[in-house]
Amino acid sequence: MIIIVVKKMQVKKRDGSLEAFMPEKIVVSAVKAGAPYEVAREIASSLESRHKKEEVLESPTIRKYVLTELKSRGHESVVESWEAYDQRKKSS
Repeated sequence: MIIIVVKKMQVKKRDGSLEAFMPEKIVVSAVKAGAPYEVAREIASSLESRHKKEEVLESPTIRKYVLTELKSRGHESVVESWEAYDQRKKSS
């Protein structure tokens, strides 16, 4: 019998806890900020494929990647919306 173990990428959150990487969370966040669904899906997929060998990604790394990708694709208003939401969330 052959057993194949596939390690799933995890996300280290700001509080230090770990959770499974779910590209859907990136898609939902980007769409809520105003990104077109297909763009959000492409960014989530590219992040996943670029970092698939890493076991743990920190949430600020994910955020930076997504915002950089949105900017490079001409969605500056989505980046502004995302950042405004982050500021409101941090101040409450």
